[in-house]
Formats: sequence, structure tokens, C-alpha cells
Amino acid sequence: MDSMQSEIAAAAARLVVEEGLEYGPAKRRAVKQLGLNARAALPDNDSIEDAVREYIAIFCGDTQPAELAALRKLALTWMERLSEFRPHLGGAVWHGTATRLSDIYVQLFCDDPKSAEIKLIEHDVDYTPRTVNGFNGDSVEALSLSSMSPELGEPIGVHLLVYDHDDLRGALKPDAKGRTPRGDLAAVRALVEDKE
Repeated sequence: MDSMQSEIAAAAARLVVEEGLEYGPAKRRAVKQLGLNARAALPDNDSIEDAVREYIAIFCGDTQPAELAALRKLALTWMERLSEFRPHLGGAVWHGTATRLSDIYVQLFCDDPKSAEIKLIEHDVDYTPRTVNGFNGDSVEALSLSSMSPELGEPIGVHLLVYDHDDLRGALKPDAKGRTPRGDLAAVRALVEDKE
């Protein structure tokens, strides 16, 4: 990675940690803040994640572990509530780079794509449906809601991404770093219990 991409990655990492931006918007805003051409070569997401880890280690080492633990605990609560839909936790909360400004992304693998939405309706959960790009590049339905974190004392965005049951096979392939890209209920429970 050249020095310009390193500079973009560092600026984007600050935006991810301090403002809770996702990687794509953080990279674009970093380019603008640095006064670079909009067509500047952007660092890949792995480079951004490395920069985020570095930023957290330097500036948030005293607060981030407790915030991450609180987010994982809240994610586990939602995964247990929706266990029939084979929930898997992904994103920064799974990978360990989340702060209190991060949202939680739970992927559900359903036999019937409307079943998760019906369950939320039956339990009077206020949510907003929308369409987002899924991990395989296709459009998927996302059910977005706000859930109070008792440990953090504030509401956290929770996004339930609804996939077909057959997508589960492809969801468990290791990422470019050889890591599991998402964790099931047992894996998340183990992370939470390890911190208690």
C-alpha cells in the first residue's frame, strides 16, 4: 500500500472509530477531508480494519474492550431471541473492532424470508425494512431497529439481514485473512462468557 493509501486508511479509521461510519463512507469522506481527487486509489477493507485496530490501540484502549463486550452481549440477546433463524454475527462486533458508535449486524438464514419479519411484528418490535447489499453482492432485506444497551446506557442500531437458508453454506467460507467472517450463536455466547 502506498503512502497516500496509508494516509486515507488512517483518516478513514478515525472516522470509523470516532463517528461510527462504515468503511465505504469513511474512505470517501477521508478522501474529501484530505483534499484528494475523488478518483484516488482507495485502500481495501483489510487495510482499513488494520488501521482501525491501530487507532483503537492508541486512542481507545481503556474504553473499547468494555464497549465491545456490551455490544456482543446485546447481539447475543437478539441472536437468542431469533435462534430459530440460524443467526450469525458479522461486522465489527464479531471481528472485535466495534466501539459504542458501531451498529450490530446479525445475519439470519431463513427457510421463509418473511418469517423473521413476522416474528418481530408478533412481538411488537418497531423496525424499519430496507434493502442492502449482502455479503454475496445480492440485494437482501434488512430489518433495522434500535435496542437499548443496559451496559452502555444508550440505544444501539441492530440490523437483521435476512438471507435464504441455502446462503449459509457460502457464509462460512474463511475471509482473505483466513478468519471465520461471522459467528453463530455458540461462538458469540463463548465470546460473551469469556469476558464475564
